[in-house]
Amino acid sequence: MNNSFPSDFLKGTILIPCITISWCFFKDRNRRIMAGPRPRVIALSKHEGQSYGFFLRVEEGEEGHLVRALEMGGPAELAGLKDGDRIIRVNGTFVDNLEHNLVADMVKKSGLTVTFHVLGAETYRQAKSSGINLAEPQSYSAQSQPTMNGVPGPSPKLKLCFLQKSASGFGFSIKSVKGEKGIFMTDVIVGGTADNAGVKTGDRLVEINGENVEGATHDQTVGMVKAAGNSVMFLLVDEDTDKYYKNTCIRLEPGLATTKHLPLKPRIAEITKGASGYGFFLKEDPKTPGHFIGEIDRGSPAEKAGLKEKDQLVAVDGMEVNHCTHEQVVEKIRQLGNLCCLLVVDAETGKMYKMGGISPLLYWEEMRSSLPQPRNLEPEHNVIPVPAMPDAAEEIYKPKLCRMEKTAAGYGFHLNGIQGVHGQYIKEVVKGGTADRAGLEDDDIVVEVNGVNIEQSTHEEAVNLIRNSGDTLVLLVAGRAAYDHLKAKGVAITPKLLDTETAPIQTRERTPSVSSTSSSENEDMRF
Repeated sequence: MNNSFPSDFLKGTILIPCITISWCFFKDRNRRIMAGPRPRVIALSKHEGQSYGFFLRVEEGEEGHLVRALEMGGPAELAGLKDGDRIIRVNGTFVDNLEHNLVADMVKKSGLTVTFHVLGAETYRQAKSSGINLAEPQSYSAQSQPTMNGVPGPSPKLKLCFLQKSASGFGFSIKSVKGEKGIFMTDVIVGGTADNAGVKTGDRLVEINGENVEGATHDQTVGMVKAAGNSVMFLLVDEDTDKYYKNTCIRLEPGLATTKHLPLKPRIAEITKGASGYGFFLKEDPKTPGHFIGEIDRGSPAEKAGLKEKDQLVAVDGMEVNHCTHEQVVEKIRQLGNLCCLLVVDAETGKMYKMGGISPLLYWEEMRSSLPQPRNLEPEHNVIPVPAMPDAAEEIYKPKLCRMEKTAAGYGFHLNGIQGVHGQYIKEVVKGGTADRAGLEDDDIVVEVNGVNIEQSTHEEAVNLIRNSGDTLVLLVAGRAAYDHLKAKGVAITPKLLDTETAPIQTRERTPSVSSTSSSENEDMRF
């Protein structure tokens, strides 16, 4: 079927043998996902006439389809396949229960590219002995990037497209194919509304105005588009991107999409405090949810940074503030010192993002990830190092207090544990995510969760503490070297070991550059 719209209508966990349990603190819009055991996703490519550089075998006394005889420097070895790894999925199809010759045939017929889900030998054995159903579809975070011949590449993106009906309509049709799942865009008029919004013929519809339509019928989809009126937000996926995410078993959601096609953009204002402060008021009105920019001083740093009166504040330094109180937002800005980075939207932009059921923080994250990373420059040879204080070595061995606020993508880290051993540690910190910005690093050992010591807690107890923390999480952690050093000296790891610069600011006196006013009707804070 197809339906035209005439003129009156018309985006791998590396498992080491001792790890047996892992909790993934990424979040979609409605649920948390447990990921364990979590396969590594490995994509291989080869040239015509070339092999992938490994043997796939079954062996007496061993379960599963085993990777053996890796060719050094071959695609498989470069991508991180290990001797004894078990392949449990080929191009997204579960194969652990299939005959070996069928699996080998699937790999051969995949052509010059193939995507595997693999488990390490020990993890596989433990999963099988524990009765874990490996066929259960695994949900992976949007931030998880498969390895292509050893190089983690950027994942392809879905796209968000906002259409505003013109005099000639939307300029597209939709079609469905009998026996095939999905509704597809077709007859996209060149230069029309849909075409200009980024819609392409063959794109599959995933969401309409934030509502998933992958299971909807053709008539239901048509009805939803008509009900949208003069404007509509689509989440679309093209054929290649669709195949990629099916192979990696990643659930499609707006967090995987690019915002580059959207006509209205949030604004990122980086403001350096002047002699009289930042030069703006932060307003809150109990009658209107959210935090808004009030009066802006003429010629102030805020005005120069592009802030406008009535802008809604979405995030401070990359952390969403929708669920924060006025006082919490004020304190966040104060703690940033002389430089703050604010994400704001005007009324129309905010309305557009709300229509799609997405956070403007998606734009911030996309823009930040596209920026070049600063290089670690070598120190100049003519710089004379400052002699260390006698006890400077001791200063290195300190814990860290990491404060995080959950975003649409969750916290962005994994909590790992070792079977039969107390202690929890951090893995897979997403670059640029909430945990990364808070200072968490891979292999940090978690000492406290929201003030509760978990050194002798089980993995499940630690997970529950984090799950019950709501949208704010405070972890006291220590790097492996610091943890071992302090334990060897018999020093209890507590927030008291933090120096005054690292410790959280509990109270702070008002400075001459900050003033506030409040009433029963609204609250303002001047920066």
